[in-house]
Amino acid sequence: MPSNHLNTLPYYVVDPTPMPEGIPSVPEVGATSAPLLSVSYFIGARCKPYNNNFMLCRSKSKTPEQDCLYEGRRVTRCAISVLEDITKNCEETLKAHVDCLENRNHELDKCRLQEAFLNKCVKKFLNLEKVIPDAEGIPVHLRNVKLVD
Repeated sequence: MPSNHLNTLPYYVVDPTPMPEGIPSVPEVGATSAPLLSVSYFIGARCKPYNNNFMLCRSKSKTPEQDCLYEGRRVTRCAISVLEDITKNCEETLKAHVDCLENRNHELDKCRLQEAFLNKCVKKFLNLEKVIPDAEGIPVHLRNVKLVD
C-alpha cells in the first residue's frame, strides 16, 4: 500500500468509488494532470519493463480488459512508487514545477527553469534521467542544444 503522504499535497486526488466486483484491487495513482506531466519521463524510465509487458499482453489478447489486469497493476504500482519517491526526495522542486505547469496552461516550455531543478534533484536522489525518445539517448540536462527557441 502506498503511504498517505501523497494525499496531503493539494494536487493529488483519489476517486473513492470502489472497483467492480471481480477486478483485483490496486490503489489509484491519485495524481492530476500537472504532477503526472511533470514526472512522466521518470515514470517512463523506471516503469519501462512493466509498460512493455502490459502493452505486449494487450497486443496478444482478445480481451485485454480481463487478461492484462496483472500487468496493469504492476504498471500502476510502479507509477505510484515513482511519485512517492520523487515527492519524498524532491518535494519542493516537484511542487515548483507542478505549480508552474498549472499556472501556465501545462506548457512545458514555460517551465524549463523549474524543470531543470527537478531533473537535477531526481538524478541526484533517484538516479533517473529525463531522456526524450529518439534523441540519441542524451539526457535533457546534458544537452548543449536548445530544444525550443
